[in-house]
Amino acid sequence: MKIFTALYDRVIGWSHHPKATWYLGGMSFAESSFFPVPPDVLLMPMCLARPQQAYYFAWITTLASLVGGLFGYAIGYWMLELIWPLIESANMVDKYRQVEGFFAEYGIWVVFLAGFSPIPYKLFTIAAGATNMMLMPILLASFIGRGARFFLVATLMKFGGERYEKNIRNSVDWLGYGLMVIIGLYILYKQVG
Repeated sequence: MKIFTALYDRVIGWSHHPKATWYLGGMSFAESSFFPVPPDVLLMPMCLARPQQAYYFAWITTLASLVGGLFGYAIGYWMLELIWPLIESANMVDKYRQVEGFFAEYGIWVVFLAGFSPIPYKLFTIAAGATNMMLMPILLASFIGRGARFFLVATLMKFGGERYEKNIRNSVDWLGYGLMVIIGLYILYKQVG
């Protein structure tokens, strides 16, 4: 059953939609503050579909992510007590405490690394607001980290994506099912351990 290939084809189709850049911006904003799906999921197929606009898409993703990071900071600054039950229900209290420890130990560098890596960036934006970190260094580190990540994705898709697109499409089901197995094993490990 090729579930993930069908989803992949649908996302490629979305990348041609007249409002695709709005969807990309909205997803980027949301992911930086509360949404679990990274914008790379839409950025990559959009860059594959229109490689001549790859850097334009990377700019949209970066800027919308930066604004979303500001929203995440505001959530942490003004509403941490309000969203704390959500953090608890998602079993993310330990991760949140770990993020606070990272801030105490590494300061602003942790925001840069979180912006570039696949670590849930929203935890860092919320924690930065909750710990009252200075806003301008957060913005600068976020801009550099997020921008580096999204421009790297755009560059890889622009110059190598078309060449590998058929292989990506043929492998997407294996990757999807493999990811499901990894997530399932992780959940099982958490339940047993």
